[in-house]
Parts: sequence; structure tokens; C-alpha cells
Amino acid sequence: MSTRLRDAGRNTGVAPEFTVDPAMLDAISPSGDRGGVVLGSGLKGEPLTVSALRSQPTRIVLVGGLYLARQVAMRAMATGAWVVVATGRPAAWQVLQQAAGTRDGRPSPLVQIRRLSPVELPRPSEDAPLLVVTDGGPTPQDLFPPRSPWQTTVYVLPYLHPQAGTTANAADLVLMQRLPAGQAELAARIWRLPPQMMRQLTTLKDDQVVALGTNLWRPLRLVTTQKEQQLLGPVRRGD
Repeated sequence: MSTRLRDAGRNTGVAPEFTVDPAMLDAISPSGDRGGVVLGSGLKGEPLTVSALRSQPTRIVLVGGLYLARQVAMRAMATGAWVVVATGRPAAWQVLQQAAGTRDGRPSPLVQIRRLSPVELPRPSEDAPLLVVTDGGPTPQDLFPPRSPWQTTVYVLPYLHPQAGTTANAADLVLMQRLPAGQAELAARIWRLPPQMMRQLTTLKDDQVVALGTNLWRPLRLVTTQKEQQLLGPVRRGD
């Protein structure tokens, strides 16, 4: 798997530097690893970071609620990413524009909230990576497939649906919150999980997530800063 989950601060590779408005850093949690996005903490409390914004097209699937999706988007913003959200529920994503603040009295251009229809995207680059969030239900249309370096497309699935198997299988990284037994069985079929992993998906706490990829199975605990709690509320599962 090319999207690596790692302990923050232990990466020895070269990552780009980003310039972020100080007001944004006051509102959202910055990454502990340049170019990486802090997802949460491991079993020993160590911060865990994913290199989700990178020099190759990347797909991430989130199976869970809005809390997880919005937190991932906010933390990508903290590394300097442009964020475009395509959604049928724009009011649910206004908090991102609130977090981004204003520039010259206008909403920050770093966040764009759009309808579920194809639009021209900002051109991503190493200095300005692009995170595209597709919030289109359990069987999303592939409106903005990642085709260029420094573009990451995140697919927000409120639950696993059999018809989402193609999208799920194409992902470089999957983040899953607790699943009911039937959906855990579907996850086991999609990703060929052994019984113990399937059972673990049904017993995750509200603040726990499993990161899944090639040669990767890593439970982690979501951690929210005080500023994020003011914007998103407490850590939770579901919408």
C-alpha cells in the first residue's frame, strides 16, 4: 500500500512545506508531520499520521459519519490543502468554511462547497495539494477521480453498500468506524478479512477507527482538539 500510516515524527522522507494562515491554525489541528495528516492516536497514545496528500493520485474511502469526514478535511486544510466538497447536503459542510475563516472580508477560497455535479477543479501542485470530498451517499458517483499528482479524492460512505465494492476496492486507504454485523460481513467479503478482523469492526468504540490497506490493519483512536470540539462537537460515530 502506497498511502502509509505511520507514527508522527518518525518519517525520514522529504515532504513539502506549506504556508497556512495563522488564524486557521487557531481553529483546526495542525499535523505533527510536514505534509501528513494526523488521524488520531495508537494504543499507546502515540500520534498516527497518514501521508494522504502526496505526489501521486490517491483515493481514500471513509465508512462512517460526518464527524470523521469533516475532521479529515479540516486536518488536510491545516497542511495547506485546497478542499473541494461535492455534496447533496451543503449545510452540513459549512463548518469547513467557518474553520477556514475569511480573507479580505470574503470567505476563504481554500474551501469550496459544490453540488454533486462535475465542475472544473483547482489545479493541484506540491505547494497547493487538493483534497476533493465526494459526499454522495453509499453508492457515490465517481465525479472527481484523482488523475493528477497531489490530488486526493475522499469518498464518504455513510454505510457499506454492495454496490460500493468497486469504489472500496480501488481505495489506497480505507477508514472504517464501527459496523453492524451484516456490514462487517460485507466488509470481510470486499477486503477478504479473516474472522477476527471482521469481529473487531463490530466492537469498535465511538471514538475508534480502523485504517485498512494493503498490508495494513491499524486500529486508532480519534482525538479532537478544543478548537475542533467547538466546531464539530465531541468525537462520535454517525452523522
